Amino acid sequence: MELSLYYAPLTCALIPYVTLTEAGAAFEVRNLNTRANQHRTPEFLALNPKHKVPVLVIDGEPLTENVAIQIWIARRFPGAKLLPEDPWQEIRAISLIAWFASTLHPHLTPNARPENYCDLPDSAEAVRRVARRLLMEDFAVADTVLSGREWLFDHFTAPDAYLFWCLRRARSFGLDLSGFPNCSAHFDRMLLRSSVQKVLVHEKQIQDAFARAA
Repeated sequence: MELSLYYAPLTCALIPYVTLTEAGAAFEVRNLNTRANQHRTPEFLALNPKHKVPVLVIDGEPLTENVAIQIWIARRFPGAKLLPEDPWQEIRAISLIAWFASTLHPHLTPNARPENYCDLPDSAEAVRRVARRLLMEDFAVADTVLSGREWLFDHFTAPDAYLFWCLRRARSFGLDLSGFPNCSAHFDRMLLRSSVQKVLVHEKQIQDAFARAA
């Protein structure tokens, strides 16, 4: 089986990079410079007309959207236990991944591209302010879920990778997350995992390469 992951720095393509690494999967990384619009080339649009990463190409067939990608990885590599084995807990884990993808993640995006949400003059800060209020509500929920726990379930699972990316992206916008101590502790634990360290090294290398090529 041949696996290729289309990856761009800072994006949620970090999530399958982490879970594929946790699973011990052999995969090729194909780096995209979104600032150079490489995600809008005809070649990439043929794989994903939604012009987004991640895309996981499995024996030549593209799979998009993190919810589906995480379920596929967990099923293909069951030994990694990327979803809980108990059926009810497994469904709860998928529910959390879906919540991150459909709620928390979209509340992050206006911080980077407020013009996509309102094109009125001088509206950017108002868009960010509303998004940040919603994010604080989201992180409060996540902090409660993590109360008294190291991970979202009894051991590391795919939802932990998604939450890590959300926390990392929020920090990149300078958001103050000190009011969520359980989330902060989870973030620090994730930084200790070799899978996370590997993707962060890779990301720094390609960011430097893209900068040199600019």
